[in-house]
Amino acid sequence: MTDKAPSSQKSASKKTAGTRSASRLGAVQALYQMEMNDVFARSVIEEFMDHRLGMVIEGDEYASADTAFFADLVKGVEARLEEIDAHIVSSLSENWTLERVEPVARGILRAGVYELMARPDVPTSVIINEYVDVAKAFFDDSKPGFVNGVLDKLAKIIRR
Repeated sequence: MTDKAPSSQKSASKKTAGTRSASRLGAVQALYQMEMNDVFARSVIEEFMDHRLGMVIEGDEYASADTAFFADLVKGVEARLEEIDAHIVSSLSENWTLERVEPVARGILRAGVYELMARPDVPTSVIINEYVDVAKAFFDDSKPGFVNGVLDKLAKIIRR
C-alpha cells in the first residue's frame, strides 16, 4: 500500500515537468512573436492560451502547458527585460552584441535568465537542461551549446 504513494507522486511530478516543459517552449515562441511583431505580453499570452497551448493546429498537437507558469515567464521577461538583457550582454564575448544573437536564441536566453532570477523553486540544473532542450528543438547547430554556456555562466552569478 505504501508503494502507491511514491509512484503517484512520481507521475504527478512527471506531469508537472511535462507541462512546464511545454510552458517553456510556448514562452520562447511567445517571446519571439512579441519581438518580431512589437506586441505586448498580455495579447500574446491571451492568443497562446486561447489558440495554441494544448490545441491541435493543422494536425499538430500542442502539448498541454502549465498556463500560470507560461504567463509568469512571458510577463516576467517583459517586466525585467532591461535587467535580463544586461545579464546576457555581460556573458557574451567582447565582439558580440545582443542583436547579433539569433532572435529565437535570444528568447531562449531571456526566458532562462528570467527563470534563474525569479524562480528559486526550480533547480538551476533543471532550468539549464530545459532551455538546452528548447534550443535543440529549434537548432541543429552549435546554439544548444551556446545556450548551455551562457546560462551556466549566468547561473553562477545570479544564484551564488
